[in-house]
Amino acid sequence: MVIGAYVGTAGWSIPRQYAGAFGGEGTHLQRYASRLPAAEINSSFYRPHRPATYERWAMSVPDGFRFSVKVPRMITHEGRLKDMGEALLRFLDEVRALGDRLGPLLVQLPPSLRHEEAVVDRFLADFREAFEGGLVCEPRHATWFTDEVDAQLIRHQVARVAADPALLPRAAVPGGWQGLAYHRLHGWPKIYHSPYSLAQVGAVAGSLREALQDGREAWCIFDNTALGEATHDALELKTLLGTPG
Repeated sequence: MVIGAYVGTAGWSIPRQYAGAFGGEGTHLQRYASRLPAAEINSSFYRPHRPATYERWAMSVPDGFRFSVKVPRMITHEGRLKDMGEALLRFLDEVRALGDRLGPLLVQLPPSLRHEEAVVDRFLADFREAFEGGLVCEPRHATWFTDEVDAQLIRHQVARVAADPALLPRAAVPGGWQGLAYHRLHGWPKIYHSPYSLAQVGAVAGSLREALQDGREAWCIFDNTALGEATHDALELKTLLGTPG
């Protein structure tokens, strides 16, 4: 794991209104990666990608760029974490083609999925047996936000996402394993649409700085992509953090 601040958006589309902030040559991904140091691959949630596709993406970005990758819904939403060993191994075989451009894997859970200790323990144990890299979880049911669940996540070295909007106050701050801080901002008050104010982005910058000072890898992914606001917010956060590019 490389300690640093990774700021980006869900996907790497470049909205027309912000196109001038990016280079004019190359693919969308190449142009995006010229200004932002990370992106979250969400399409993996809906469909598998061939290793060759991941390899092509990895070759399109500069040294230091990282992709986080969303675990398939077949595992999280359809299988609900149960008996998913074979599907998980297929997914891991695909994403490993990113090589050193691979960042954390994101396990986003359905809002209806309650925490069941035995099911979660088995799933995370299987995951950790096959994968040693960064692993983050975004639960969306209130039963996940307890000291006991945090302790379970810590045992498996799984960071809990700091989400906005937050289901509970505890969901707004990173939890679980403290070796990695991962923020996902979906837009508020209108999810996926609303932009964040400078003050809100500044608060996230402060949280990322604290994580870095503590020796943690720090991520922030903006998911308010419907109107392109994620791109503006990510560029603004990167500026506040003073990172080059």
